[in-house]
Amino acid sequence: MRWEPLLLIILMAGLSGLLIVATGGKHRWFALLVLSYLTGLAAILFTPISFDGTGIYIMPIGIGRVNLTNLDVFNLGFLENIILTIPLGLLLKWALPKLSLFGVGFCGLFVGGSVETIQYVLSHHWLINRSSDINDVLANALGIVIGGLAVAAFYRLTASHRQRPERVAA
Repeated sequence: MRWEPLLLIILMAGLSGLLIVATGGKHRWFALLVLSYLTGLAAILFTPISFDGTGIYIMPIGIGRVNLTNLDVFNLGFLENIILTIPLGLLLKWALPKLSLFGVGFCGLFVGGSVETIQYVLSHHWLINRSSDINDVLANALGIVIGGLAVAAFYRLTASHRQRPERVAA
């Protein structure tokens, strides 16, 4: 019963991968890369599989814990959550280039809050022992904002590079 979320994730990823491969397309490799990232992210977030920075292990059966008050932003777990969600910010700003950085931050808070809420529900339903933590919400939002900032900076640098007139040698 604890492994049903992983089976659903693998099923969805497999069907999505078949759809990407079958329809082809110019950027098939990019779509498969994004699918791989999202599948790995879902497996880490919504199954009893955990990664602590040094290794992967299986969480014991339980309902996890909830932390809504203790802020602890100076630890390795906070940094890991930031790094884990930077690609989401890159994808968000790349897919919606007109979205403001404030909008990216709001989406980051929404995604972080949604992930923690889903973890809470899944922990109580399938006993996957995932914790819901305000620090994770903040770290996820910060990672998404950093990714969005990177894409915004890239757009700004390439736009100014394209607008420069080329000099003709005399």
